[in-house]
Amino acid sequence: MFRNYLTVAFRNLQRNKILSIINVLGLAIGISASLVIFLMARYDYSFDRFVPDSKRVYRIVSDYSFQGSDGHSRGTQAPLIDAVKKELTGIDLTVAFRYYSPDKQMVKRAGENKPVKFPAQKKIIFADASYFDMLPYRWLAGSPATALQKTGQVVLDETRAKLYFPNMPYSQVMGSTIVYDDTISAQVAGVVQDLEKQGNTDFTFKEFISLSTVLNSQGLRKHFQWDNWGSTTSDQQLFVRLAKGTNAAVINTRLHALADKHLGDDERKEHYTWTYALQPLSDVHFNKYYGILDGPVSNGAMLFSLTMVAIFLLVLACINFINLTTAQATVRAKEIGIRKTMGGSRMQLVFQFLSETFTVTLIASILSLLLLPLLLKAFADYMPHGFHFSIIDPSVALFLVLLTIIVSLLAGIYPSLVLSSWNAAAVLKNQANANSRSTHKAWMRQTLTVSQFVIAQFFIMGTLLVAKQIRFMMNTDLGFRKEAVMSFSTPGRDTSAIRRQTVLNEVKKLPAVEMASLGSDVANSGGWWNWTISFKDGKKELQTNVEIKAGDDNYLKLFHIPVIAGRELLHADTIREVVINETYQKLLGFQNPEDAIGKELSWDDKNVPIVGVMKDFHAHSLDNMIKPMAFIHLSENTKTVVVALQAMAKDRWKETIAQMEKTFRSIYPEAEFSYEFQDESIKNSYDAEQNIEHLMEWATGLTIFISCLGLLGLVIYTTNQRTKEIGVRKVLGASVTNIVSILSKEFLMLVAIAFIIATPLAWWAENEWLGNFAYRTIISWWMFPLGGITMIIMALITLSFQTIRAASANPVKSLRTE
Repeated sequence: MFRNYLTVAFRNLQRNKILSIINVLGLAIGISASLVIFLMARYDYSFDRFVPDSKRVYRIVSDYSFQGSDGHSRGTQAPLIDAVKKELTGIDLTVAFRYYSPDKQMVKRAGENKPVKFPAQKKIIFADASYFDMLPYRWLAGSPATALQKTGQVVLDETRAKLYFPNMPYSQVMGSTIVYDDTISAQVAGVVQDLEKQGNTDFTFKEFISLSTVLNSQGLRKHFQWDNWGSTTSDQQLFVRLAKGTNAAVINTRLHALADKHLGDDERKEHYTWTYALQPLSDVHFNKYYGILDGPVSNGAMLFSLTMVAIFLLVLACINFINLTTAQATVRAKEIGIRKTMGGSRMQLVFQFLSETFTVTLIASILSLLLLPLLLKAFADYMPHGFHFSIIDPSVALFLVLLTIIVSLLAGIYPSLVLSSWNAAAVLKNQANANSRSTHKAWMRQTLTVSQFVIAQFFIMGTLLVAKQIRFMMNTDLGFRKEAVMSFSTPGRDTSAIRRQTVLNEVKKLPAVEMASLGSDVANSGGWWNWTISFKDGKKELQTNVEIKAGDDNYLKLFHIPVIAGRELLHADTIREVVINETYQKLLGFQNPEDAIGKELSWDDKNVPIVGVMKDFHAHSLDNMIKPMAFIHLSENTKTVVVALQAMAKDRWKETIAQMEKTFRSIYPEAEFSYEFQDESIKNSYDAEQNIEHLMEWATGLTIFISCLGLLGLVIYTTNQRTKEIGVRKVLGASVTNIVSILSKEFLMLVAIAFIIATPLAWWAENEWLGNFAYRTIISWWMFPLGGITMIIMALITLSFQTIRAASANPVKSLRTE
């Protein structure tokens, strides 16, 4: 029986080649896109699934609020570790670790007298044995029972061990010494297999220094502010594993109480709130507020958007199939009547039509595998780092089988029910359409066609708005110079102001350098440096969370940030006076910038006069409002060298940067020289928005293509059905233009109806999306008619292929058509 179904299915495909190709191509595009997105989603959701009892593992994160501003941090205060161990029950494992970024390292290999210097390595943490109790590392040398138990021990993963000790057995690596920054000496106490070999993970650390090295050193405790409840850093991570049967909500309540217990009196007075929360391990890879352990989080919003695109493409392809299948119903009316007369049941007919749908979908699935490499290349910008794909992966085959079945049911169930419901006697008397069913099917096709064009026009309008917002962000005057400005950082642990000044002086001498400065960072950056500053106006005290920028005498001049009242800072190495921005000036209650000059701010129990007001500028992306800011001289925090290059000497930039690197390495031989241009950094900060624009462009192109494929199929069917009508009209004197107009009128009307529906939907979605930006473009009225006109033009082009051909045909042949 099933063999007979397939035989009939293939015969129908051969009989209607063009319509079959349209169906197969539309479904193949939708299935290919779904397969790509499935692979991406599977990759992202696979992170750290191999961790034992992962559903009971949580990270403790921090949330705070001050003066109406909310903040989030993946880090905690160091003293919280002991507080959790002593004061909270229901936790069977507490795992604390601290990031460490040395400026240089030296390896003393066992049996060798001369140490080997290495440039500063990353992915180093202070941890204890509990870290290895939480994660299933495989030990290649040493033992978890003894490693990291004592001060001055270090465990390496195999990648780092091979770097430091090439061609040495792991057993001989044991006992070697690694010296960090000439201050911390640690003996190798173990080697573990790379955790990445067990699966995708965010725990990508390579070196593990015993946490007791910090705890037993007063100098390191002070440096890392280990006993300070007022210092929070994302470098301090705290994970817990709840005991079986423990409710996470109960632990959250206890954490809130713990935060309230240790909140300072000053913070309470200023209505400063701070609390802790449990973040599930499964959320770490996606949560943009807290970030992952090392690197950027996965873009959950982008993944959701891609999923919606795949669903829309599949829906469009299914609509095409339903429309074309029901449109051909009259062609197969006699076949249905004969089958019913010969004893065929309705259920058998349903299976017959579903098998035809399954055949089309199966062919489309096979074709989708051929299209997959092209789509992977097209979606390359959205692929997560480390993503890989294998066509022999069993999950790919399983996904394709399930998707083929689901799409077959979605696309085939309605046509099969409609076609199998016809009365045998009526269809054999050519009365299949002589009732309201014809009107119902036509209405259904029109509704589905309108739905297609609503989706297509929605994407067109959305793409126009996203492109407009990105142009707005790229071209908005940020209030400072960004062209021909580059920067590089000196080692963070270097405390020598003389070395930094030497680098600066040498850079100033280089050709093509217009100006150079030392600053805390560049004008527009992803980093934040905030300070709570007080101001007394004689009646009350106002405390404000202020963003700080530090720089030397040339900093404001280099970035072309004007001082609109007062003067710039006098030369100094410490905080003696301050320049504030317009936003801070207005927050302090001064309408005119001149009125703020001479007033004093209380800064760390020291009064500092305001000597100038600088013009507001965007220190961060346009997602953020301009916040109160203070500019100061503080040489110990100015570790970024900012260089303004001569715009007219661009051909000499490469040579100049090479000389900068040579100067840098002569002073910091172990440090890494890395630079970036301010305008490129700003552009890169909008990668997510630009990816959305590219995604919208792809989605728009594919939706238009699939919609036009369906429209072409319907036009082909319609013109074939109206062949004699066209011939009669031509005989009676109708022109080609008149006939094309008659044939196209109904379809263009559907596009117009879709425009009316899509416009308010697109406006609502665009308004919601723009709400994510503190500074945004306006929704221009012209985008909506432009979207509708674009779709009408595409529809006209599609219609013209068949309507002009049909209208130009010889009427004699048309009238002889049976």
